[in-house]
Amino acid sequence: MNHKIIRTITALTAATALLTTACAAEPEKGPMAEAVWVKDQWANAADTGMAAVFGSIANTGAREVRIVGGTSPQAGTVEIHEVVADDSGAKTMRQKEGGLAIPAGEARELIPGGDHLMLMDLTEPLLPGADVGVTLRFEDGSTLPVTAQVRDFAGGNEEYAPDGHHHGDEGGGGHHHG
Repeated sequence: MNHKIIRTITALTAATALLTTACAAEPEKGPMAEAVWVKDQWANAADTGMAAVFGSIANTGAREVRIVGGTSPQAGTVEIHEVVADDSGAKTMRQKEGGLAIPAGEARELIPGGDHLMLMDLTEPLLPGADVGVTLRFEDGSTLPVTAQVRDFAGGNEEYAPDGHHHGDEGGGGHHHG
């Protein structure tokens, strides 16, 4: 074979390898929010204070996504919360450190008594049958608007520990979630 053909084949092989690598890496570069869908979302009714948002969040992308917070016109802040049990079995709701990670190709359920979005400092009552808008904020700064239907729901029986520590009967001023 002559050297010109060998150089051409080598160049084409290198170009193909570069293109294949670039195409495979492309999903890693897009906004996290584009790889996520939310379904069956709903929020509990509340007149004041706090309300929770539940539903199913799926990551259809090729990398982990992380929800770190959000915004809502009906709340002062939106936080990611978890419910944990202490040694006595008492459940405490607290802000989830690091946000909500969803591995590539997996889904997470936001459920009463587990992980959920918490609308803090409601700016108006959330009445059954109404909708509440929430914009999820991801670790990379991308956002995803979501609308959840408000439903009657009494809530779990966990304490709320705003500083991440359970105060129980120590007079720490915890608030019941619900």
